[in-house]
Amino acid sequence: MDEASGPKEGNVVLAILVGAPGSGKSTFCEEVMRSSTRPWLRVCQDTIGNGKAGSKAQCLNSAAKALKDGKSVFIDRCNLVKEQRSEFIKLGVGPEIDVHAVVLDLPAKLCISRSVKRSGHEGNLQGGKAAAVVNRMLQNKELPKLSEGFNRITFCQSESDVKDAVKTYGTLGPLDNLPHGCFGQKNPDSKIQVGIMKFLKKTTVPVDTASREKGIGNSTSQIPGKNDSCCKDIENNSSIPNDTKLESEKVEGRAIDYAGSYANQVSLDDTLTLAFPSISTADFQFNHEKAADIIVEKVAEFSNKFENARLVLVDLTHKSKILALVKTKVAEKNIDTRKFFTHVGDITRLYSTGGLRCNVIANAANWRLKPGGGGVNAAIFNAAGPELESATKEKVKSLSPGNAVVVPLPSSSPLFTREGVTHVIHVLGPNMNPQRPNCLNNDYNKGCKILQDAYTSLFEGFVSIVRNQAEKPVENNVNLERKSLEFQDQSEGCSRNNVTNTDQKSKRDADHGSEKNKKYKGAQDGSELTFTDSRDQKVDSEHRRNDGGISKVWGSWAQALHQIAMHPEKHKDDLLEISEDVVVLNDMFPKAKKHLLVLARTRGLDCLADIQNEHLEILKKLHAVGLKWAKKFLNENASLVFRLGYHSAPSMRQLHLHVISQDFESKHLKNKKHWNSFNTAFFRDSVDVIDDISNHGKATLKDDDKLLSMELRCNKCRSAHPNIPRLKLHISNCQSPFPSYLLQNGRLVSASEDTL
Repeated sequence: MDEASGPKEGNVVLAILVGAPGSGKSTFCEEVMRSSTRPWLRVCQDTIGNGKAGSKAQCLNSAAKALKDGKSVFIDRCNLVKEQRSEFIKLGVGPEIDVHAVVLDLPAKLCISRSVKRSGHEGNLQGGKAAAVVNRMLQNKELPKLSEGFNRITFCQSESDVKDAVKTYGTLGPLDNLPHGCFGQKNPDSKIQVGIMKFLKKTTVPVDTASREKGIGNSTSQIPGKNDSCCKDIENNSSIPNDTKLESEKVEGRAIDYAGSYANQVSLDDTLTLAFPSISTADFQFNHEKAADIIVEKVAEFSNKFENARLVLVDLTHKSKILALVKTKVAEKNIDTRKFFTHVGDITRLYSTGGLRCNVIANAANWRLKPGGGGVNAAIFNAAGPELESATKEKVKSLSPGNAVVVPLPSSSPLFTREGVTHVIHVLGPNMNPQRPNCLNNDYNKGCKILQDAYTSLFEGFVSIVRNQAEKPVENNVNLERKSLEFQDQSEGCSRNNVTNTDQKSKRDADHGSEKNKKYKGAQDGSELTFTDSRDQKVDSEHRRNDGGISKVWGSWAQALHQIAMHPEKHKDDLLEISEDVVVLNDMFPKAKKHLLVLARTRGLDCLADIQNEHLEILKKLHAVGLKWAKKFLNENASLVFRLGYHSAPSMRQLHLHVISQDFESKHLKNKKHWNSFNTAFFRDSVDVIDDISNHGKATLKDDDKLLSMELRCNKCRSAHPNIPRLKLHISNCQSPFPSYLLQNGRLVSASEDTL
């Protein structure tokens, strides 16, 4: 543990206990308070009302008062779901308070046994009724994540873990702090990567695998099954303590879907995190004091540029001089410790050994961007495997001091699969070592400027990733790692880029490190070439399209369809049809009962903006194949009506036609962008695109974000509705005919007629 990684000495601790009845929360509090030298208050809802059960509001008021008085507080409630914890976490706002979670994640049978056997419980949860309550709660627990607002999470998965946690908190003196991060987690099951490349259909993840990713090490084998004797209905919960009632009532209203897709089951920390080493202070021998000043200066400058992101300075040793210096200077600057903190550990194993998930890591590189040498550079290249060296070569051959380059990490890299790292940012700082190239001979005026530029370039690269992700309205606020694993089309709410408006593009496409981008023509898969240089940002004119627009840069996750189209033999088990010109597959996140994608296999056709006269035949081929599949489905279900079309600005690379039924009955249709991407001018009917190319040589595009934020209107009667649930309820009963424009030119396909 890194005692240097706490924000400053003597912080008050708000410790939120998380655990089912019988997990030992009250006993934990009592044992810590008995041995601790710092003042603690235990807030328990079962006794908050003068020894009797009270309300959550009373708990909040009591905790807030104690924190204000300088006391540390235990919140002794079940807190098994995020909603139960959120209001207590808000009490910890401010640098003087550390918000901890102590998770008593003990085996279900142990908790049930304790609850059933005990008597005289404060909340009267004991005997036979306790078994059913505990069982229900454990099956629906949501284990805490740092992104909820915790500084530290301690997982206790055995009684010995609990004893260690009691000792840790019991010996915490008034002037002591505990390091930040996750502690006590088991290594994630390597099998969680099964299904990453299953683009076609929903991937069924075993329950224990999903549980491990959600809870970091929990197995459903610990949870009694439906036939277990303890699984009984609660006949009378009048005597159940208030906190347990809230939890059990919430549980009863929720269904567990273990057959969903991998991406929808895995719950990941949704805070984007950059872990970086101190630049130039090791082999390049830069002065530690000056380097610490620059780190803190740049952290303060950049930490306010994004909400859902954080920076972590990492070093291998507890005795790190740079960590100690930065910690002291950060405390003086009063920087939000949720946006920036220090951590001791191997930067290539932050998640597997410390539970700290970092989507992006920085590499203190050499100017050749080659593996080898020692320190961080060698460690990262070794951990990432040959995939990182290959991906780096596709980007750039060398790097000058003060600059950084963002490299999306291929999903086959061990660093990606084991640690969840999706990007590596190579950065090169100044050199004060006469044995190394480009030595500055102790010229710290120049050296400090280069180091400032290096951190600026590094953080700008990270900011660009954060902004790029923020422009993709993703379900459940999933993080960049999950985006790299998911296959989803533009209709899933990803970012849109205006391929004809360069001003809008430069604003919206801050992708992987610079405000403007260029496409790397030499890469086999068309990956982007991006430099992050705080002093020199420009767009290569060679990468402008003939129409004057700038070619769209596709992020690594957006290449999935392209890879399928170019190499269908690798995905043949997942495809419905393969021919010389097209491939057909199910949309992984269908927005209706039937939703197919028909992909063109022609290189260079990424989207409608690339279509010209010579591509008319492939458009007709896509339409014919889509029509064939629509009719096939109509033979199976004559009540369906289909529409065939393209998104004006898709988020997935490779031209693809949507074949979608007009019922829009799907659990994946969740927000306004999902609906409007298929029911506004943003969706271009296939027949109209073919007419455009035939008559004008190019397609008319409606790439306007305003279209995607329009009010929700029924696709038949055009009535307006306030939200998706209300809209879905309406369209399931709407008997109006489709609008007249859809009834023309064969835009709709039904069983009664080939086209309506």
